[in-house]
Amino acid sequence: MRTKLNTEESGQALVELSLGLVLLCVFVFGIIDFGRAIYDVEVMKNLVGEGSSMASRTTSLPQTATIVANYAGADIKISTLGCVIVTSVTNKPGGSGQVVTGQASTGGICASNPSKVGCLQGQGGCGSSSATLPPGAVAALAGEPAGSAIYTTEIYYTFNAITPLPGLLGSTVLPSNLYSIAYY
Repeated sequence: MRTKLNTEESGQALVELSLGLVLLCVFVFGIIDFGRAIYDVEVMKNLVGEGSSMASRTTSLPQTATIVANYAGADIKISTLGCVIVTSVTNKPGGSGQVVTGQASTGGICASNPSKVGCLQGQGGCGSSSATLPPGAVAALAGEPAGSAIYTTEIYYTFNAITPLPGLLGSTVLPSNLYSIAYY
């Protein structure tokens, strides 16, 4: 009787092992892909800060966009999966708002991701060159004399998972489009 009870419970360990391995794989895959997404966001934050700083120090906007894209290197493949947009926004005379006075972009997905700051009038179907800046940037620029400029750098990036996690849990688990902006 004792041997019969032991043989009936022998499959229980196999079932527990298979359930445990599935959960362990999901956790490991999640750690890998979420870690990569967090790393990419941090790289983007550093790049937009450096790009805005570089543009504010009289580097031309096209040159700044190219340098930022090249500096991303293998971490973020801007040429195929990203877009860098560098924009200069200037105070209108009389404190009547801000206007986009220059813009440059580079990357593989720029056509489908326009700047959230604004665009040059007449460029790419843009009807107005009015700028949309975060409240902190508007306040900083409003305190400056007319003709003062603020420089923004935006990066769009398409994140691709390297594990089968999105296939297991659905495509909404991980971000697919990342965005970062900085202004100086």
